[in-house]
Amino acid sequence: MLWAGWKLVCVQNHYRVLGFTLMLRGGFNLLSAANFSPDWFIIWFTVTSFLKVMSMLGLVYAVLDEIQQRYGRTIDSLSHGFLIRDRRGFVQVANERCARLLGFNNAQELIGLHVCDLLPNLTRDMADQYFRRFEAEGVQFPLTDTAVVKLRGGNSLPVEMLGSPYVERGQLFGLIQLLDISERKKKDDLLYQAARIDPVTGFFNRHALSARLEQELAKAAADGRECAVLFIDLDKFKRVNDSFGHAAGDELLRTAAGRLHTLLRPADVLARFGGDEFIVVIPQLSPGSAEQMAADCAAEIIKAMGKGFELSYHAISVTAGIGIACYPAHGSDSESLVRNADIAMYEAKKAGRGEQRVFNDAMNAAAKDGLVIDGALRGAIAAGEFYLVYQAITNSHTGKLTKVEALLRWNSSLLGPVSPDRFIPVAEDSGIIIELGTWVLEQACRQMGTWKQSVLDDVTISINVSAWQLADPGFVELVSQALIRNRLAPHQLELELTERVLIEDAANVQAVLAQLRALGVGISLDDFGTGYSSLSYLTQFHLNTLKIDRAFVMDIEHSERSNNLVHAIIAMGHSLGLQLVAEGVETAGQAAILEKMGCHYLQGYHIARPISPDDLLRFADLRVGQAPAPYSDYAI
Repeated sequence: MLWAGWKLVCVQNHYRVLGFTLMLRGGFNLLSAANFSPDWFIIWFTVTSFLKVMSMLGLVYAVLDEIQQRYGRTIDSLSHGFLIRDRRGFVQVANERCARLLGFNNAQELIGLHVCDLLPNLTRDMADQYFRRFEAEGVQFPLTDTAVVKLRGGNSLPVEMLGSPYVERGQLFGLIQLLDISERKKKDDLLYQAARIDPVTGFFNRHALSARLEQELAKAAADGRECAVLFIDLDKFKRVNDSFGHAAGDELLRTAAGRLHTLLRPADVLARFGGDEFIVVIPQLSPGSAEQMAADCAAEIIKAMGKGFELSYHAISVTAGIGIACYPAHGSDSESLVRNADIAMYEAKKAGRGEQRVFNDAMNAAAKDGLVIDGALRGAIAAGEFYLVYQAITNSHTGKLTKVEALLRWNSSLLGPVSPDRFIPVAEDSGIIIELGTWVLEQACRQMGTWKQSVLDDVTISINVSAWQLADPGFVELVSQALIRNRLAPHQLELELTERVLIEDAANVQAVLAQLRALGVGISLDDFGTGYSSLSYLTQFHLNTLKIDRAFVMDIEHSERSNNLVHAIIAMGHSLGLQLVAEGVETAGQAAILEKMGCHYLQGYHIARPISPDDLLRFADLRVGQAPAPYSDYAI
């Protein structure tokens, strides 16, 4: 006992009183060996009993203190803040981490404070309401909450609070862990940015747009207002990517987005929908004003895009096609508005570059028709639903049949006969046009092979080619193999292109056309004069033939302006060494005028309608040795 007391006095200053008590008790125990008189025995017994009680209490205190210290060290070792509060909201226990998180020097400063003193924005009612959740039935613990708390120094701290009930001596307490989630919040913010913000332009992406548009539509519905959606598609973006690289393409998108943003009001929304497509939302518009407001904004956008861009030290000309849909006239939800604006944008693109269109129901009907056609096109080649007809092209002076144009027809098992102007645009949009174009090339060349040893032995067959086909890396080889398989001379094949094909990807088109010319295949420009830059194409691309559009031919008998224009085209063609084909020749008068002007070839119903291969062969037999004349018998 003496030794234990001595060790406590020497080693544990915290327990010095207990050590002296044990030493006294040990000393009195030694005195118990002496013989005391009864009076001294009573005194000895009283003192030793007192010391025994004191030492027992001291030992109990020491054990409790050790437990308390161990408990304190345990909670201090926690990496998270920890505190215990009572029902009234006063802090009973806290660790050092909690003190540091809340801006205090040490945990002792928190003891006895109300939780409202720790968090300035917390009210007593809020603190009491939180505690009542510990007493509610059916609650799953721990209670998990996240909040951004305001600290005494004015700083904000994002925390996660884990709360659990704790009962001690019949009294309910709340054990609360405080987790600093600043880093997690930063990561969440980055993920939020990645999920909602387009990384190239820094504006909304399509997912954020959908959520924001729904909010704006809900506001418009509540306030009786209107809202407009503009679907913007940039032209020539693919050419920029292919010519200057994706970095230049991204720079173009950023610059275009910045230019768009400068045209918008603070409340307007700009998003990159994908690729070279942008969407602008104009919210909170007065009833009846949405269409006009959207049209004015679209006009400004088209004008701004038309100013061109400086990329990689090159001046790039970019135009935009814009479709407009308005709430509530054209849709009541974000999906239908964006879809209808997209449909209107395609109509604007069909009308030409730098155009805008407002959605109407007829467009929707056309879009649905396109979906039906797209579905029916799948498998139509394998089902043998396509066939070719051939239209004669004759020499304007001799009437000899020297060329034929192969024209694609479709008799769908589902839809019946479908005109080319309905299914060709759908085939181009879906990409099926490549497979379809390959089939046309093979069939036309095979038909030419069957005409060997006939009057059609040396005619030139002309087929239409799409931009998709020219973009196919294997197209030139495909043409070469088709000629070889069917033992055709290259000059017997002529590929017809439209101006749209030429401008889709000028650099690639020039390279492909150079390979085709080297092969000996003829190149024809169809519908000449109806585009925007026809004259420039004659210098950029080495063509063999110009086909004068029927729109000019139909009025040459009655319109001096049309007559002069066709005469100028023919004269220009002669000066450039080009062959000229007049399309849409329907009268003998038109044929006579064109022949006199020097047009080389005539094509149209006055000569013959598109007919089957056998009918064309009979037509050619009849033409041998005869003067030019209409053959209405073959107008089928």
